[in-house]
Amino acid sequence: MIGQAPRASRAGRLTAVMMVGVVAGCASRGTPPSVKADLLILGGEVHTGDAAPPTVSDVAIAGHRIIFVGDAARASISAARRLDARGLVVAPGFIDPHTHALEDLESADPARRLNLNYLTQGVATVLIGNDGEGEPEVSARLRKLQASGIGTNVATYVGFGPVRRRVVGESARAPTPGELQRMRALVAKGMCEGALGLSTGLYYAPQSFSTAEEVIALAREAGLRGGVYDSHLRDEGSDNIGLLAAVREALRIGREGGLPVHIAHIKTLGQDVKGFSAQVIPLIEAERAAGRRVTADQYPWRASGTRVSNALAPRWAMDGGFEALRARAGEPAQAARLRTDMADNLRRRGGPDSILVTSGPHAGRTLAQVAGGWGVDPVAAAVRIILEGDARVASFNMTEADIRAFMVRPWVLTSSDGSHGHPRKSGSFPKKYADYVRDAKLLTTAEFVHRSSGLTADTFGLEGRGHLRPGAFADVVVFDPRTFGPRADYANPERLSEGVRHLFVNGVQVIADARPVQRLGGVALRKTPSPAADCTP
Repeated sequence: MIGQAPRASRAGRLTAVMMVGVVAGCASRGTPPSVKADLLILGGEVHTGDAAPPTVSDVAIAGHRIIFVGDAARASISAARRLDARGLVVAPGFIDPHTHALEDLESADPARRLNLNYLTQGVATVLIGNDGEGEPEVSARLRKLQASGIGTNVATYVGFGPVRRRVVGESARAPTPGELQRMRALVAKGMCEGALGLSTGLYYAPQSFSTAEEVIALAREAGLRGGVYDSHLRDEGSDNIGLLAAVREALRIGREGGLPVHIAHIKTLGQDVKGFSAQVIPLIEAERAAGRRVTADQYPWRASGTRVSNALAPRWAMDGGFEALRARAGEPAQAARLRTDMADNLRRRGGPDSILVTSGPHAGRTLAQVAGGWGVDPVAAAVRIILEGDARVASFNMTEADIRAFMVRPWVLTSSDGSHGHPRKSGSFPKKYADYVRDAKLLTTAEFVHRSSGLTADTFGLEGRGHLRPGAFADVVVFDPRTFGPRADYANPERLSEGVRHLFVNGVQVIADARPVQRLGGVALRKTPSPAADCTP
């Protein structure tokens, strides 16, 4: 509770002071000299990001680093600027392990590059290239982002999608041995240039045309260089191989590829897998019990977000890409089979009332409403939307019980999977806090902070991030526990969240007194490959 956390111990204070360069002999005599900081955040409920109980402490920042956490007065820490954080939570800037923020970060518009939808959630670092989307030219992309100026820190994956498209194309076929070697080389290139690991989106064509053996061969290249295997599962429901088989496949890829597994936006999607969290969790925890690193992330919303084509079109119809799908939809010989399979997928998704269109001319209406307006059945309406060029949708197909079951597991991180037209892009971290910490008390504040910062940084090897400790980078969020919450909803998905009073990214204040500051404090982050990795040109 606010105001009831203990003060940090004297031993803890002295250790902190010694870590920022105070002469050890002075510290041992109990008379440390005065230390000058740029900023002191005073008297907040400090959560360090490591799941330990909070303390009422002070945090000192100098330049882009944290230099002290403890009792500043007793340690003779002074600063030109002081922020009163009494009654507020002080935590490491949050890290979102699954975003689609690249379009904003690469924008020519500096206002978009601020990444305000994430900053106002308390997020200081975003990961991109998820769902297998990351280009293998990692170094060039990170240099470009750094040079243009960005509001949040950013790190990226090398993605299976661009790698397979570049070598095999959009076709539903296996690569030749030579093609597989070229794909392996592209993954190695991305890892050597600073990627976090290999990301796949095995649900999406053309990645869905791969076998597990093909993915394992590429995952080994990431594993040899210290990377993580991050995957949108091949199936989150019952669309193809089934949720449980898809989880087993991801775990196998990690075992045989020799690298940690991270399951993206873990969920049970659709009517056929309600309650399947009770079967998925033991699969993962058995793997963890065997000594293998397995984690997942989750957004706290009942609706997933994708496109009409991805939600309803069968994978066979995507052979050759989206234009091939549109061609099949217009060919009488294939249209009947396509409609039959789409009808079954719509059933799995909970029917046309469960599909909310969130982009294009039909935004704000369900598929049932669009179909009614046109005087056609819902599958015919979906086909027509695809022929028009597709549209994004929010698909209401998860249960609260499954969401909660995953959320309480200690290996599940907070994420957004932020996409256009869905409130998760602007409100996921605050929603999780408001709904499941403050209201439902399903998690403690310490657990929420840990799974939104320190655990995420440790999972992906983001050194110096995710923890409030001397020497760490000064990514620090100060939020009001009484008001921290989302303003976005499905009708107004772009409303910015509230409750973040102050936010620092690398020591740069980007939110001050609950107002965004037009400053770009983010940096591009590169993961250093393992020392034994082969990264010769």
